[in-house]
Amino acid sequence: MRDFHLPGRSPVLAANGMCATSHPLAAKVAIDTLARGGNAVDAAIAGAVLLGLCEPQMTGLGGDCFVLLKPAGSEDVLALNGSGRAPAGASAQKLRAQGLSAIPLTSPHAVTIPGAVDAFCTLSESHGKLGLADTLGPVIPYFDAGVPVAPRVAFDWAQAVDTLQGSARDTYLMAGQAPQVGANFALPGQAEVLRRLAKDGRAAFYEGEIAEDMATSLQALGGVHEVGDFADTACEWTTPISGTYKETELVEHPPNGQGATAILMANILKHFDIAAMDPFGAKRAHIEAEAAKLAYDTRNRFLADPDAMSRLDHMLSAETAAALAALINPKRAMAAAAPLSEAVHRDTIYITVVDRDRMAVSLIYSIFHSFGSGIASDKFGILMQNRGAGFTLERWHANEMGPGKRPMHTIIPGMLRENGRVNMAFGVMGGAYQPNGHARFLTNLKDFGMDIQTAIDGPRSFTDQGVMNVETGYADSVRAELYAMGHDVQTPKTAIGGAQAIRIDESGYLEGASDPRKDGCALGY
Repeated sequence: MRDFHLPGRSPVLAANGMCATSHPLAAKVAIDTLARGGNAVDAAIAGAVLLGLCEPQMTGLGGDCFVLLKPAGSEDVLALNGSGRAPAGASAQKLRAQGLSAIPLTSPHAVTIPGAVDAFCTLSESHGKLGLADTLGPVIPYFDAGVPVAPRVAFDWAQAVDTLQGSARDTYLMAGQAPQVGANFALPGQAEVLRRLAKDGRAAFYEGEIAEDMATSLQALGGVHEVGDFADTACEWTTPISGTYKETELVEHPPNGQGATAILMANILKHFDIAAMDPFGAKRAHIEAEAAKLAYDTRNRFLADPDAMSRLDHMLSAETAAALAALINPKRAMAAAAPLSEAVHRDTIYITVVDRDRMAVSLIYSIFHSFGSGIASDKFGILMQNRGAGFTLERWHANEMGPGKRPMHTIIPGMLRENGRVNMAFGVMGGAYQPNGHARFLTNLKDFGMDIQTAIDGPRSFTDQGVMNVETGYADSVRAELYAMGHDVQTPKTAIGGAQAIRIDESGYLEGASDPRKDGCALGY
């Protein structure tokens, strides 16, 4: 239990249903959806779609999503891959011939076909109760009328103004500037998109005028996207992967997401007595940083579109983790592992919902970098993701850009299962940090006995491309000790990531938590 003398927040408890996400309006819409008879799928879709308005720098209809779903009355977990593919005309060879060694972040070449809308339609049809029209009905007026810009959103917006280009500047800026806290922001063009989705389903988005708007807007900038690329989009049900840490099963989405990296990192940490360390001391931060370097280097070598990847078993094996753990010097930082193959970002939303029947949804939804590619469709203002930057241009690499391929993705939803029972849905935002964040959250729970809110609140560190980012919540003495170990210690400009979680207590109640690094909350009823 937390010290009530100190600033902080308690976990939120409820019996009938709960949502935890990064914006209060989205959490409220999700809870309202549950209260009027919808289930966790309906509520998660409603909340996630609204987040595209409340946090437009993070996510939107032009993005991708991954979902873990525990159906009511079952302890099985289903995985839905809602990530889009490169267009049929994509060619790493042509980009290399232009002298490029990486895909430019704000070019149409970085734009993969958005997969989230298809996933929402599939989820609604296969596991929802209300139907897409009823689910989206209460959300659409927000897009027409607008919402006040929240503090963290305003901060992020101001950092990314220069990313926006062309018609996107008209849609997402106010008189050429980022909006201030409290300014009203609306997306009437996307309100019309949602009305058509509610009426005609996925075909309204992936065929006809909306698809043509996206395709022609990209073609005008040199993109190779065709309307047929949008029509051919299809999400896929897959089988989750998992690993065990101190009798708790960590359930992750399989590739092309990086869930295997979180499992590998947790497997490496098993070889150290984390529980004997100060949870916010230098020794734990050091071991975690070294484990992350090794796990991420493995990811960069092997992780890709599942149709092109052959080393998943290697990443998940106990032998691999043991061999990597043996490389760690408990007193000295190793040289940085290979640079990350994808451009690092911090811009993602996560939403989790559990309903009265204990259906649980863990959903992560993103346009990759802040404001994605910076390219919006001219008529409807759909901001296009730059997930294609997750590809490499290295010839013969499993993650080499290619026609119809899915890039390596950073976004990962998570669940925990104990004694055969799914007892938590959780997620950690923050781009490359996410596997590290999953491992830290898990060890906070299992090694230090923290409740879920305390486990989220605690200070974070993350080693990324040779720099160890250490939040201000760490003591200066810890920073000095890490520096003495050989880490390049720096303070990040923004807090590292964000997280939400819902725990399903065995006695029946729900416990929710939301990261103070974001504007959101957990709500129940």
